[in-house]
Amino acid sequence: MISDYFGRDWSGEMKLSTKGRYGLRAIVDIAVFGEKEPAAVSAISERQDISIRYLEQLLSKLKKAGLVKSIRGAQGGYVLAGNAEDISVGDVLRALEGDLTPVDCTELTDTEETCSGSKYCVTKTVWKRINDSIAKTVDSIYLDELADEARAVQQGKPAERNCER
Repeated sequence: MISDYFGRDWSGEMKLSTKGRYGLRAIVDIAVFGEKEPAAVSAISERQDISIRYLEQLLSKLKKAGLVKSIRGAQGGYVLAGNAEDISVGDVLRALEGDLTPVDCTELTDTEETCSGSKYCVTKTVWKRINDSIAKTVDSIYLDELADEARAVQQGKPAERNCER
């Protein structure tokens, strides 16, 4: 545990949970395999090695966020609710993880405080820059790029593509 200048503990970890990581894999799978027909939950589960129960929870969040649609019936499953080129990694991660800010104070105005030391916090600009970099990165990568990458990997090509527009 790391303590900050004011003695508060901070774990020092900024990691995405399995919700974000598995959910992104699932929606990329839908972008690849759900183009011509809905991607079945069982097939996504098998391809991505995610339990059906957990996958259904993730897909429910993605559906609630308007990123995927469910199709009922024997040939049912999931499809993207919009175009892959319009859905960013940031959209997906925020739907699954919520706010991606590393610390609470990066979203506040100068008059709002999250802790007793925020008025004198010299590291707030660091957290703000990290937050801005994270947002810029995840908002610049789109599902169509990741789907193209996944198709290339399926054809035996290494996953090395730089995902920038």
